[in-house]
Amino acid sequence: MAKLLSGGCLCGAVRFEASAEPVFSGNCHCRDCQRSSGSAFTPAIFVQSDQVHIQGTVKYFESRADSGNAISRGFCPECGSQLFAKLQMMPGVLGLRAGTLDTPESFRPTLDMYTASAAHWDHMDPALPKFREAPVAQG
Repeated sequence: MAKLLSGGCLCGAVRFEASAEPVFSGNCHCRDCQRSSGSAFTPAIFVQSDQVHIQGTVKYFESRADSGNAISRGFCPECGSQLFAKLQMMPGVLGLRAGTLDTPESFRPTLDMYTASAAHWDHMDPALPKFREAPVAQG
């Protein structure tokens, strides 16, 4: 049975619940994730989007990822918290930002991707598999 993942934005205007096993979870070190997060990487859990219930209004901003595919990042329009990601290369899947979980300690990354653009001061877990780009791009 899938465990319930719940979370929300900083101001509480947007809340979500997901009752689904993750498709995958990991840390993305691409330049887009660095810029959008203001940090070294973005930690995210990806689940089937039809298993996520969102309360509140979410504003999406679309850009091109390092892969050239579209990515739409979902934000709370009130406080600006980044909550979600929709990836063109993974239709039907929604990324949940690990830091927005009510229990962030439940985040268990399984890989580091786009390590080719990782910041030199980013100290990654040596036990996790590393991918210079997206795992699917490398076969």
